[in-house]
Amino acid sequence: MTKTLNETRTFLKELYQADQRPWVVAYSGGKDSTLLLQLICEFLLSLPLREKQIFVLSTDTRVEAPKVARYVADNLVRIESWAQAQSLPISVRLEQPSARESYWAKLIGKGYPPPSRWFRWCTSNLKIKPARRVIETIGRNYGSVILLLGTRLDESTQRRNAMTSRELNARGLNPHHEIPNALVATPISAWSTDDVWEYLATTPPPWNGDHGELIRLYRQAAGGECPVVLDLNTPSCGGSRFGCWTCTVVKEDKSMQGFIQTGDEQLVPLFEFRNNLAAYRDTPGMRSKVKRDGTPRPGPFTPEARQQLLREVLDLEKKIGQTIISDDELAVIQSQWSEDFDFSETTYKIAHEYGRDVPMEIARRSTGLADEDRLLEQLAEEFEVHPDLPFELLHLVRKKYPSLDVYGAKPSLERDIVDLIEKAVAQIEAADPFLS
Repeated sequence: MTKTLNETRTFLKELYQADQRPWVVAYSGGKDSTLLLQLICEFLLSLPLREKQIFVLSTDTRVEAPKVARYVADNLVRIESWAQAQSLPISVRLEQPSARESYWAKLIGKGYPPPSRWFRWCTSNLKIKPARRVIETIGRNYGSVILLLGTRLDESTQRRNAMTSRELNARGLNPHHEIPNALVATPISAWSTDDVWEYLATTPPPWNGDHGELIRLYRQAAGGECPVVLDLNTPSCGGSRFGCWTCTVVKEDKSMQGFIQTGDEQLVPLFEFRNNLAAYRDTPGMRSKVKRDGTPRPGPFTPEARQQLLREVLDLEKKIGQTIISDDELAVIQSQWSEDFDFSETTYKIAHEYGRDVPMEIARRSTGLADEDRLLEQLAEEFEVHPDLPFELLHLVRKKYPSLDVYGAKPSLERDIVDLIEKAVAQIEAADPFLS
């Protein structure tokens, strides 16, 4: 491990000194991103001058496994407090999907069936969009950014193939294929899983505390981590990985089972609801017999089913003693219901039955999507393509190819379109290992 550690430290030093681009460090709370962030913080402490701005970016889908969500949030507070005490130029960002993008707005509001490997709308809305908004804003403010990811060749054959296929420049960086003005660095790519655990087990983090809680979480969940997702290449985080407690992309949520089997019995109602969700996808009468475009195929959840789901989630809140759907999400749900079938503000009436009263200023707040976003979302749903694909194609044309008059632009655009479609297909295929 010593040789690998020294090589990583040398890489970080050379990368830091090469230019003034800010760093965005993707932090999911898992072992790999924790190791990466720890090595960066240790490196910063060794510098006499620390002028480069560093952003630690984490995403919370709002349906994370409760234990994992608490651990990540608490750790980010510790990291930020420590960085301020050390006068380090580190900014911590914990991003969430908007109320309109949220899981419940899609499931209960629009009536989307629970995510599957064929229609995995959750990744785009809950992970990619929130993270990319931050990175693109930083890129605009600074001109360019460097993303530091904790991906490793040792993770899986799929990850190894993806990483080795990228073209790197002389500094070991590759352009992010979808985020403009962003270069990607993977400083711990050569670390083995054993090396990662050895370092974390023997070296406490500089932000105080230890890695005991992280190790316990892995033992309980018996699985791997769910990274910060920035593009179509990342597979599902369900199954034996830390991920959303609502995940129905996989047949079994092994991480939730692991938490429950090791004494976390308060998760049982969440686990049971998740299993019911998976069944509702194919339950006769729960879904419309036609899609939104009139095609005679299973469509969105019926109005009755959506109302039933809202009641079940609000009842679940009472069972576990915490809020699952925010007031803003309830307002978005009612906005969508009003558009689809309801003019009596049924959402708020149901919420009141369970002791939830949405403040008037939130209930009356505008929650509509831009017409363009609404159309793209509708296209993805009607044609059953990966929900990211229409957005990615539009983003590609607007940002990368604003003019096709440039020599070579047309064939390059065609190649990039093919690449995007292949990535969408590959993501579906990547879910297969977790379905057995």
